[in-house]
Amino acid sequence: MAEEAEEKPCNFHEMELDDRMLKAIAKLGWQSPTLIQEKAIPLLLEGKDVLVRARTGSGKTAAFAIPVIQKILNLKQTATQQEIKALILAPSKELCHQICSVVKDLTIKCSREVRCVDVAPQVDLNVQKPLLVEKPDIIVGTPARILQHIKAGHLSLKKSLELLVIDEADLVFSFGYEVEIKELMLYLPKIYQAILASATLSEDVKNLKSLVLHNPVVLKLEEPDLAPASQLTHYHLNAEEMDKAAILYALLKLHLIRGKTIIFVNTVDKCYKCHSVNQFNQGIYDIIVASDEKALEHPGYEKNLNDSKKSKRKKDKESGVSRGIDFQFVANVINFDFPLDVPAYIHRAGRTARGNNQGSVLSFVSMKEKPLLENVEESIRQGHDDTSIFKSYQFKLEEVEAFRYRAKDAWRAVTRIAVREARLKEIKQEIFNCQKLKSYFEDNPTDLQVLRHDKALHTVRVQQHLSDVPEYIVPPTLKNLAGITKKRQEETRTL
Repeated sequence: MAEEAEEKPCNFHEMELDDRMLKAIAKLGWQSPTLIQEKAIPLLLEGKDVLVRARTGSGKTAAFAIPVIQKILNLKQTATQQEIKALILAPSKELCHQICSVVKDLTIKCSREVRCVDVAPQVDLNVQKPLLVEKPDIIVGTPARILQHIKAGHLSLKKSLELLVIDEADLVFSFGYEVEIKELMLYLPKIYQAILASATLSEDVKNLKSLVLHNPVVLKLEEPDLAPASQLTHYHLNAEEMDKAAILYALLKLHLIRGKTIIFVNTVDKCYKCHSVNQFNQGIYDIIVASDEKALEHPGYEKNLNDSKKSKRKKDKESGVSRGIDFQFVANVINFDFPLDVPAYIHRAGRTARGNNQGSVLSFVSMKEKPLLENVEESIRQGHDDTSIFKSYQFKLEEVEAFRYRAKDAWRAVTRIAVREARLKEIKQEIFNCQKLKSYFEDNPTDLQVLRHDKALHTVRVQQHLSDVPEYIVPPTLKNLAGITKKRQEETRTL
């Protein structure tokens, strides 16, 4: 911590929080505050401007949400009219949705007293106007969206705003919001309490700090970038490209990987369109395939792994999983392709073992990827003993040889043309469902008909035989572990 502070309470019930919020915290199962919550909440309740730097998954959102709600409850005791008291900015609509969800969870026992509205969804401004006319206590949105509502006359903050929060502050400028932030400051009161939350203290954060904060306390926790070994286990498994596909298929079909899982790859061709965060969190999906920013922003980066092949891929950020997206209760991260540098590994591993939950990271490592593994291990191990960070994942490839042909069938079916056409199909579906275009199609029905009767897209051949695993190809040593025999017996009884 840059500025020393006296010892603060270390339990939620010692922080002078409203009983209704304590009940909500108990319902969420939070037994004690995380380190950043323990340090930040008392300072924010005192009214100080704070710059919070803490790793992903450390509980930053609750660290600012709890004091914001508490201060609003305090103000309500003397308020004579309903007013907007807090503005929370985040760089993406997904993050805004997450923040609003946390606030609503924390106000479940006082939802009539403290109302939160997320205006980040890209619907027509007039659709959200009635929500803002009611002057909710907390408004969440991206800088651009908030500015649009202000200019449209739907939102006035000059007289009532007491608290400004900017989450993932290190991404705000890099997402292109610098102009909007500077303009937004003109519509805010001269005096307000401000909070910046960030995973790093980059140059952008320093610029934002000078723009937004006034004599702030800087909380820079001396904590590792990843959860400790007692909470997060790192495995590696040596495998070449086609072996990776066979092993992954076997791990998933034999249920050797249990719980919610994110599989990371380095190219969009392997990952097609990771856009289902909400469905994943709601239990619709247990497995999601994703690519991260580094590989998408720097496709030529692959030349480090193979100098003889210079990548010709164009940038495609559409499918990147941006840091800060909160995949909930992820048990496992699988690096199908090993990440291209240390920050990318930390970003991926940070998707699991969040809060007090356990997690594991399994990395498939080919011969050409071994230098990357060594770089990551050396970096993570700095300041620790010489114990190896990565444990060897025990897996005998010869035992699942029968899975290899199935993996090859699936792998060959997903060609670049198939990926492109699948994306086109989804884009067309989004156009059909877009409310903004509804009136356009009503006025131009011919365009809609042309779109509907466009040439048929080729689809990937569905191979039904891959969905089931016959008992005879399951290695005897894995049958009990995978629960295959028990499953077969249950199916027989059902029949």
